Amino acid sequence: MTLESATARIAYKPWGSHDLRPWSQIDSRATAVGELRFDRAEAHAPEPALLLKILFANEPLSIQVHPDDAYAQASGMANGKTEAWYVLSAQPGAQVGIGVKRVLTEAELRAAIGDGSVSDLVQWRDAAKGDVFFVPAGTIHAIGAGLVIAEIQQRSDTTFRLLDPGNGRELHIEEAIAAADRRPTKSDVSRMRLTAARTQLMSCAFFVLERVDILPKSRWALTAERETWLLVAGGDATIGAIPAAVGDAFFVEADQAVIEAGSAGLTVLLAYAGSVAEQNLLRELIAPDIEIAASHELCELPSLAQKSADWPFRLLEGHL
Repeated sequence: MTLESATARIAYKPWGSHDLRPWSQIDSRATAVGELRFDRAEAHAPEPALLLKILFANEPLSIQVHPDDAYAQASGMANGKTEAWYVLSAQPGAQVGIGVKRVLTEAELRAAIGDGSVSDLVQWRDAAKGDVFFVPAGTIHAIGAGLVIAEIQQRSDTTFRLLDPGNGRELHIEEAIAAADRRPTKSDVSRMRLTAARTQLMSCAFFVLERVDILPKSRWALTAERETWLLVAGGDATIGAIPAAVGDAFFVEADQAVIEAGSAGLTVLLAYAGSVAEQNLLRELIAPDIEIAASHELCELPSLAQKSADWPFRLLEGHL
């Protein structure tokens, strides 16, 4: 049973930002920070299947592609890298590139990489705060300047760069051509309202991404059966016994916690392993006279193995 505040590891990047506020108070004036990568607090904990990041793109990123599971495993890697982006903030005119405009032959893609015109083949899309983009493995893609993005992905660091103007970093032309899907990518997302508080932003074979919007001073029961990541995108709260503010991230697995929203309410991005939305992930606790332990273990509640799916409602009815 695990509920913990995630640790943020800094990744310095040439395209990063010197001002991470309000998402982090880390002093980045000396060196540009491109990513905050969230990890388990326990260094020797089992490696999660998913990786949560915040990306700070002050300048354009490279045009790149990630391998799918089949390519990765044939090359000795554990898995590929499918990802999704949620735009936390965007400057006017910000864009992302996802997929190509038309079907390309291998020779056409190779020639476009060689002469630098591959950027003209990418499908560029406007990006604004609150937008969601799905980037399946194999998709040629890029993030433009002026964006702060929350990214959830399969846990992999494998990136093949096709073009990296101004940075002079190594390109991976043969690997990129082999891994790339040279067809226009079907990466549209369809939002789905699950409850009054929960909106499914997208789902794929590897994870589900939701946005949760909680009213001020309300109290909720979170039951995370499987690996679950939370990122506070607005407001504040107490999660279990841990204070939570904008930019804070949490890892939960096989555990329960009470979320108490602050006076400004709470908006949280919530991503978890699997392909189908968890029906009983979050339920409101509305009875004012219920005493629930501040500890994330919820001492008086039944264990995951003992409880039924409707335990919050049974609690309110006085049946436990």
